[in-house]
Amino acid sequence: MHGIDFIKDLAVVMLVAGLVGWACHRAGLSVVVGYLLAGVVIGPHTPPFSLVTDIPRIETLASVGLVFLMFSIGMGLSLRKLRRLGLSLVMATFTGAIVMYNLTRAFGGAMGWSAIDTTFLAAMVMVSSSAIISKVLQEIGATHEKPGQLAMGVAVLEDVVAIVMLTILNSLIQIGDHRTSVGGTLGLLGAFIVLAGIGGMLLVPWLLKKMSLSAGEELPTIVVAGLLFVLAFLADQAGFSLALGAFMLGAIVAETPHKIQVSRAFEGMRDVFSAVFFVSIGMLIDPRAVVASWALILGITVFVLVARPLAVTTGMLVIGGSTRESLRVGLSVTPLGEFSFIIAQLGVAAGAIPGKFQAIAVGVSLLTTLSAPFLTRRSERISEWVSARQPRWLADWEGYYHRWLERMQQRERQNILWQMSKKRFIQITIELLLVTGLFVFSEQVFGLVRDYLPASRGFPRGADLIFWSGLLLLALTPLVAIWRNTSALALLYSQVTTQGHPKAAQLAPVIETGLKIGAGLLLLLWLGASLPISSAARWLPAAALVIIALGFLVLRGRLVYWHSMLEVELHEMLDQGEKFTGTTAPWMAAHSDWNLALTDCILPDLADCRGRTLGDLALRTKYGCTVAGVERQGVMMGNPRADMILYPRDKVLLLGDPEQVAAGKEFLQEASGVALTSTFDEVRMESVELPPGCGLHDRSLAELALGREFGLQVAGINRAGFRILNPHGEEKLFTGDSVLVLGSPDQIKAFKATLRG
Repeated sequence: MHGIDFIKDLAVVMLVAGLVGWACHRAGLSVVVGYLLAGVVIGPHTPPFSLVTDIPRIETLASVGLVFLMFSIGMGLSLRKLRRLGLSLVMATFTGAIVMYNLTRAFGGAMGWSAIDTTFLAAMVMVSSSAIISKVLQEIGATHEKPGQLAMGVAVLEDVVAIVMLTILNSLIQIGDHRTSVGGTLGLLGAFIVLAGIGGMLLVPWLLKKMSLSAGEELPTIVVAGLLFVLAFLADQAGFSLALGAFMLGAIVAETPHKIQVSRAFEGMRDVFSAVFFVSIGMLIDPRAVVASWALILGITVFVLVARPLAVTTGMLVIGGSTRESLRVGLSVTPLGEFSFIIAQLGVAAGAIPGKFQAIAVGVSLLTTLSAPFLTRRSERISEWVSARQPRWLADWEGYYHRWLERMQQRERQNILWQMSKKRFIQITIELLLVTGLFVFSEQVFGLVRDYLPASRGFPRGADLIFWSGLLLLALTPLVAIWRNTSALALLYSQVTTQGHPKAAQLAPVIETGLKIGAGLLLLLWLGASLPISSAARWLPAAALVIIALGFLVLRGRLVYWHSMLEVELHEMLDQGEKFTGTTAPWMAAHSDWNLALTDCILPDLADCRGRTLGDLALRTKYGCTVAGVERQGVMMGNPRADMILYPRDKVLLLGDPEQVAAGKEFLQEASGVALTSTFDEVRMESVELPPGCGLHDRSLAELALGREFGLQVAGINRAGFRILNPHGEEKLFTGDSVLVLGSPDQIKAFKATLRG
């Protein structure tokens, strides 16, 4: 069997990952460190310990693991989350990335490296690990402080930066020229994202809704897994990375109401294949390269620990943050992680950079991960020290810049013309990218569907004509929307520019017509550049345009209606009322002067406190902390009552001083390992006759309280052939009645024994 070796390798990888990850968890280290070390030990470069030696199978394991890892990262990001983080934080993140890129270029130039080596190193150190940062912030209890939440926001947005860098680097490798147009690559990336994003947001929620209503819980999971590999494959066929397609599907699913269900279903697969990815990356690393490059790894680590806080702090200062707060954020986002490994693997596998870059990525990631808790814990002390020694001129310049920024923001809010037109500019941009994606990637799509389109010997180009007609008809709706938005802008700007002029009535139509003509010429140039006419017969576009012209004349009104419905549906999907679905409250800020801490903890499956109420646990009496909220299945319940019961996997938000919340967290996470026995599958109904002398004669159900005494529910009473269904508590029992009780076998057995006694 050819697949048995792959199964053997997968078994070895998962078993070793589990054992080493458990050991690292016990030692207080990140499990990612354990996975990487496990891969290095069992990989083909460490005989005689090599348990997996086939490089192609290792790369296959890494690709499968990468798809699931990127899907889970995408699930943590959504358009609503980006909007909640705010445009200012997006600007800060990308500003920090640009600063880090230029600092790395200077570092690479000083080292005498080539441009392509420096570019890959910059991509590796520009992005942090959101998983590691989240774990560090949670461990030190800084998750709910403002700098901690800003740091998590930067880490999440840097995932987007990493996707962009992956796309650019992948294009550089395929073209083989590092001087290729970055603008063109980003344009194609935007077109693909808009095309796949809009298609996915229309298809995936509808499909999940239909299947959740008419199918079991396992079928939506299977369909999402299939779509995951399909979108990853399409991204690869479009010239991008597998990671882009998987990341996009995760972000699309994060916009649907089924996010919690899908996340729960994929939780196990995510953990398994994420471990497979990191172990596979470790297996591709030669330990001798790590040893040979130890000085370089140490030097790059020092550079990262200095340059990353500086770059992120600069980005936060640009959007108006204070020096103290900005530096705290910068010190919290130093650890590198999964994207650094992916970028290094991409370059090494393509032969664009030396193999030592994988060893550098792993070594720097390990050292920055070990340094992260130290820097994050002392970030407040370090930022206070730096702020106290800040030069007076720099503090004055910072205050002046903040005041200027506030004036600019106020001016933007007062600019009525911009406020009225910016929404239409955004719509035009999205629709342009959508149509560009349809045209640019049409050849790849046609190659996938050509064999399924009808064709005959007498008309061999029938499949081409059908495809191009369908493609142009599909593009017609956004094209009509582009022209309608452009016409509205032309009318708006012609009215504004001529307002107050004595001949405004004559000038406005002329300016409007001129703007429309200019926009029309630009649209024609754009269509000429986007349409892949050279790949088809000369008569095909003309024939397709004739068909489309006829369709436009017939369906013009319907096209406007369809576009309006599509726009409304997308807006509803993105603007649906957001419930407070997380314990990471955006309104929490630092309260150091109150000595208060806000920490969350997840109850283990075997937690001793499961099934008990908050009143029974008495956390306030025992430890002095209070429960500020409980998140269950993605729904946040604030200020819970004392009768709330806690269940496994609940996320509990504790409020108190640091010692109190630490003690309360330790208590809630205690697990003795004793499993509770559930008799749910054994619950049944059984008819029990009341014998003489049983002691239940002429007593009401409320008085007997069979539910409290035995755990039974009385479903019915048969009294001399007269049946009483679901009797009330005032109903009395008499000797000879046949009582239909609902409960487990043990409960019914105990009830019968009481009757006999």
